[in-house]
Amino acid sequence: MKQILTVIILALLTITPVRGEVLAKKKIVEPVADSLTIFIQAGDSCMQQFNTFEALKYYQQAYAIAKKRSQERAVEHLDLPLDQLEKLPQEKQDEIIERLKQSAEKSAIIDCGIQMKLADCYYKRAHYREASELLKTIPEDSLSHESFRQLAYGYQKQGDNDSYVYWATQLVKHFPMDGEMIAGLTHGYTKQDQAWKGLEVALKYYAVDSTNILVNRALADAYFIDRQFDKAVTIYEHLLAQGDSTFNTLYSAGMCYTRIDSLNKAYNCLLPAFYLSQMQHSGCVYRLGAVSIDLHSYEEGLRYLDIALQLMQPDTTTMKAITLSQGEGYYLTKQYDKAVESWKQHLEYNPTSIATYYNIASAYYYFLSDGKQAKAYLEKFLDLARKEEKPTQQLSEMIEKAETLLRTTNFGGGKSRKR
Repeated sequence: MKQILTVIILALLTITPVRGEVLAKKKIVEPVADSLTIFIQAGDSCMQQFNTFEALKYYQQAYAIAKKRSQERAVEHLDLPLDQLEKLPQEKQDEIIERLKQSAEKSAIIDCGIQMKLADCYYKRAHYREASELLKTIPEDSLSHESFRQLAYGYQKQGDNDSYVYWATQLVKHFPMDGEMIAGLTHGYTKQDQAWKGLEVALKYYAVDSTNILVNRALADAYFIDRQFDKAVTIYEHLLAQGDSTFNTLYSAGMCYTRIDSLNKAYNCLLPAFYLSQMQHSGCVYRLGAVSIDLHSYEEGLRYLDIALQLMQPDTTTMKAITLSQGEGYYLTKQYDKAVESWKQHLEYNPTSIATYYNIASAYYYFLSDGKQAKAYLEKFLDLARKEEKPTQQLSEMIEKAETLLRTTNFGGGKSRKR
């Protein structure tokens, strides 16, 4: 391909002396193909074959020619203040003229079509910075829809969310029914902690078209981030009714239901989401386990929490929550030894958890017949609890009960008791 195009270009750019003489004798003037046109056509031909590697070379050459010509035209039409210049020394005149020429060259307008072709090639080769730098110099009214999108997405792919939001906003002004961009802009505002702005954008579109799944997902997520859970649930339910049963929609809907205490609905969303994730999404299986325990399906919930434990073990924050829920689940199913084991593991991640020391002491004292351990954990509980400046009523009652047990009980016998 490269060899063929090279031959064509050389043939068009070169006129041999012999042929020149013949034309002169016949007094026939044949048009010579313009070099700029040749490079553009060569680039277009490569792009049709998805050969961005060769196309880039031709478009770069075309751009260089177009830039040079636009600069020459800008200098040629430069309106010099001759009357004022003549009053200055020649050296100063030359300096000012040179500066004006440089300014004219710098501000010269290059053919927009060539810039968009080159930018398109850059974009498709993941040279997003180069593509964005080219496209942002083009007047917005001259940008094609595709180039406008490449400009916005180019910044997004560079991780520049602020610039993405700006250019996405400009695009939406020109193309207000671009649902994909509306959804992206809504998410962009959410990342800026301005979910309310995203809601304005999405709701304006939603009022015209409530069937666009991408926009509906973004709208539901924005409501969720803005803590308007009742409205978020309405949109998630609308998405599910549309047949959008993807993992993200099911998981997000399940999370939203947990916030409004609709645990059965949360379970019905989280369970299929868990299977869609091939049982590999740690957050989903953890939430499913916690919801199952809250619904009193203790054995099922504990199984899910075991899976979550394996998936999340390096995550300290999540491990705190999982081990705490596990302890509660084992305790409620009267598996007191396992409950203590889980709570002790919880203390490894959260050693200042006052209530956990009390729970372990209670399990040892009332159910596991281990007075020595019960006393040790009651003392650890009191060491932390007494440091609380403003204890809650519940904590105060726990402190009083622990102090009474330590004062009146002979823990050496290790006798189990009923509450």
